Amino acid sequence: MLHKKYTILVADDDPNDRLLMERAFKASLVKAELRLVTCGEEAIAYLKGEGVFDDRSNYQYPSFLLTDLKMFPGDGFSILAFLQSTPDSAIIPTIVLSSSNDSDDIKRAYMLGASAYIVKPQDPKELIEFLKAIAAFWLICEVPEVDEAGRRVSTKSQGKLGERFT
Repeated sequence: MLHKKYTILVADDDPNDRLLMERAFKASLVKAELRLVTCGEEAIAYLKGEGVFDDRSNYQYPSFLLTDLKMFPGDGFSILAFLQSTPDSAIIPTIVLSSSNDSDDIKRAYMLGASAYIVKPQDPKELIEFLKAIAAFWLICEVPEVDEAGRRVSTKSQGKLGERFT
């Protein structure tokens, strides 16, 4: 089910990268609320709706997540591991956006459930084009319905092909 209000969660520890991402999203004219966090621990708190993020009317569960890998405390791998360990709230396209092109990082990210792994473009114009493309794709994708906490909503699957997945 398509989201009525789109929220993009960006986890990146570099203030310059966060500012560049914010400017790139504005320039790309993507119609979504952008939420920026500084580390994996903060992203996980956001996903859980804990602490300063407990008000889901202000901090809607994200439509998709962009995460850097190398952050402290809590890196992008910890975010992916958290999502993998909580399958009822793991229905979120997660894109790793990292400066690392290390094959072990790429493999591990996919093994932990990343939807995509992209090396950060260094040119701001390329970043804007990249953000337009991912937003155009991920914001039109159908995903199972979730409640405000991000947990899957039960469906009535009787007589449907999906019945075998309940």
